[in-house]
Amino acid sequence: MKLKRSLSMDSQKKETLSGRGSGLESEYHSTPDTVCDVNTLSVLIRKKNVRVVDVRKEEEYAKEHIPGAVSLPLARILEKESPTHCIELLQDIGVNEDLPVVTYDDTFGALAARVAWTFQYIGHQHSSILEVTFSQWKNMGFRTEKKSNSYKWQPHPLKINQSIYADLAYVEKVSSNKVLVDSRERLNFLSEHIPEAVNLPYTMLRADGRVLSKGDDIRRFLQNRGIHENSELVTYCGSVGTLSGLVYYGLKLAGLKNVRLYARSFKEWKALGKPKTEFKDANYWDLSAE
Repeated sequence: MKLKRSLSMDSQKKETLSGRGSGLESEYHSTPDTVCDVNTLSVLIRKKNVRVVDVRKEEEYAKEHIPGAVSLPLARILEKESPTHCIELLQDIGVNEDLPVVTYDDTFGALAARVAWTFQYIGHQHSSILEVTFSQWKNMGFRTEKKSNSYKWQPHPLKINQSIYADLAYVEKVSSNKVLVDSRERLNFLSEHIPEAVNLPYTMLRADGRVLSKGDDIRRFLQNRGIHENSELVTYCGSVGTLSGLVYYGLKLAGLKNVRLYARSFKEWKALGKPKTEFKDANYWDLSAE
């Protein structure tokens, strides 16, 4: 199936910044609500104009982390995932409405994406994921530190962004323009999935050295998959929206405007006994997503 017209991204200012790492000669689009490149983050840290959020486990943060980062493991977000709880966590790490937030992990970006999406959902627009994992940051020669960081409480209004959120009722709502995107790996999708969903494995949107491919590359992949730029996309994965959170950011990076995350994902769908497409005797010879 061909697209009616090519996908397009908003024009963005491209700027090359000198970082302290090695091998950073190429330019990269750094967008305040999608992906932050390593050079931009390095500059923002030096200017003290960013809140870097480490979403790994606390013991990993204690060993070493990006300078100035605060510890906010994904588990703390999920333990009582209500908008009120999440906005309090954001305030407690000293984030006001204007301060950019960049999240990172050491798990190919999926945990960082879930936390960043949560911040956007509760009203902090400028929440992005770092283009690399912590290990990659360190291997590139950027500085790290061991001291624990905390910041003064800052007020932040709660402004729920329903346009990026999908619950069960929304997933079930019939729409000719809506596409359910299963972000799991191909084998899991072939076993069982929400009826009519298309498979867009998170692994297909990744790139060597980065948690996500460049927007142009992702856009070409979407064109090959027959996903139209005007489609309403709802991403889901197997459990709490981590893999689908990464795909959510990949789709946004590619320039798609109407993207939502079904955070409770296939786990809730199955638990409630909703219909699903199963291939109990599937022939798994076709494991590609092409």
